[in-house]
Amino acid sequence: MNAPVLVIMAAGMGSRYGGLKQIDPVDKEGHIIMDFSIYDAVKAGFKKVIFIIKKENEEDFRRAIGDRLAGHVEVEYVFQELTDLPEGFQVPKGRVKPWGTGHAVLSCRKVIDGPFVVINADDYYGSHAFQMAYEFLSSVQDEEIYHYMMVGYKLENTLTENGYVSRGICTLDGEGCLAGICERTHIENREGGAAYTEDGGNTWVTLPKDSFVSMNLWGFSNSILKELEKKFREFLGTELENNPEKCEFFLPFAVDELIEEKKADVKVLKSMDKWYGVTYKEDKPMVTAAIQKMKDEGLYPQNLWE
Repeated sequence: MNAPVLVIMAAGMGSRYGGLKQIDPVDKEGHIIMDFSIYDAVKAGFKKVIFIIKKENEEDFRRAIGDRLAGHVEVEYVFQELTDLPEGFQVPKGRVKPWGTGHAVLSCRKVIDGPFVVINADDYYGSHAFQMAYEFLSSVQDEEIYHYMMVGYKLENTLTENGYVSRGICTLDGEGCLAGICERTHIENREGGAAYTEDGGNTWVTLPKDSFVSMNLWGFSNSILKELEKKFREFLGTELENNPEKCEFFLPFAVDELIEEKKADVKVLKSMDKWYGVTYKEDKPMVTAAIQKMKDEGLYPQNLWE
């Protein structure tokens, strides 16, 4: 079995943040959040990282992180392109938004030939998550069904005080596997606790803060790629007509369907770590302070790659 590789989704537009947040430094040494994820992954055993980016951002990404990682981990780039569509489909007029996380992972189908972990570029996951993921993918193989994994975080550890977030709310079965996942695209910290809305804030539904959520840290065998290819075509066939400019093919949706079809199970590896991310510019000071605190406690060196 090939060694697991790390895949980082960094082609998002960062519209709520107001800039290319994936390469915005979070400490005085110039590290970005990806530095810490890759450092933790390398420490866990990963030896290769694949960046999913937009072609027009390649030079910025190489300068911000790729080039200085060359001596520590193998680096490869994959471009998520709007025009990367199944035969018979075309980009709708006016569409600029990427096709979503499921399509991002599908963009790697030509360069992945073994198990892999996929993460967001702008989320801090904690070192324990990568240790659990590497151990799982190094020891488990597909049988009659696919065996995947996901690192789950407590909802209360993943919220921001500066606006809303999107989270996949997880339901677990008695074996600790994912029974279902429901994407909530507008969750806020409110006076009565965490709650989501689906009608622009007219009504709110409370969520238990100890619910486990997906932060898009998944572990797959490469079997997921052929399944995403099939499901992306089905998605376009039904959703393009309804919402041609903004419909998104979410990775959790595809995984949820595979679970329902009994083609895959997904072990949920529970993390008690606190998530940090820069969904909004106002989040950055908190992330910077948290990173420095972890350095002061000896969890990270002051300069990661020296």
